[in-house]
Amino acid sequence: MMETPLLDWQAIDTVLLDMDGTLLDRHFDDYFWEHYVPEHYALEHDLSIDEARQELLSRYKGREGTLAWTDLDFWSNELGLDIPALKMKINHLIGVHPHVVVFLRFCRAAGKKIYLVTNAHSKTLAIKMEKTALTGYFDRIICAEEVGMAKEDPRFWQGLEAMLGYEKERTMLADDTAKVLASARQYGMGFLVFVARPSSRKPVARSEEFPSVVDFKELIPETHKGYVPGFSSISLE
Repeated sequence: MMETPLLDWQAIDTVLLDMDGTLLDRHFDDYFWEHYVPEHYALEHDLSIDEARQELLSRYKGREGTLAWTDLDFWSNELGLDIPALKMKINHLIGVHPHVVVFLRFCRAAGKKIYLVTNAHSKTLAIKMEKTALTGYFDRIICAEEVGMAKEDPRFWQGLEAMLGYEKERTMLADDTAKVLASARQYGMGFLVFVARPSSRKPVARSEEFPSVVDFKELIPETHKGYVPGFSSISLE
């Protein structure tokens, strides 16, 4: 089991951050796709909720790792439901993980370029950024659909590098999906961090192959406590 990473921040110029499960609590997504959508699908197709859930989980699985997996328009057409509208109905469940904002402030104070890089569909992104007000912390936000492939494909990172112009050896990526980190490692990303508690409702599950964190405060050096806004109010214990 990999321990918390000891990052050499002097060797990092660029920070790439996933959204769902990394910065935001994945409980919203788990509940939405595994419970809320099946409930509505069951009503439309005269199925039990369990029958609807089993059918939908199988259909989701078939698209995993592709752009269609997170494409709200695709699933609206496939399921005959207005998926963006359903998301808006329960957007009160969208939440930011603890100390994410403090970590973003640390990165900004340390002079790092900060990019949100997500497989999420642009309509999902809009809903979540409106709810969380995180947009202003990033130099740019990139959805995988802009690159043309999902982050699980190593070619994604080549396309992203062409878009952003970062040095991969001096770049850190934090993500809650091991397949994404593996593709970034294959591409040659300098620093990789696995987020071991993507959902607040599920137990911690550290990675066997990547350095792991449960809380973003683990990535902030204690020496930076004095000049990061909000950092003095959190405990490093």
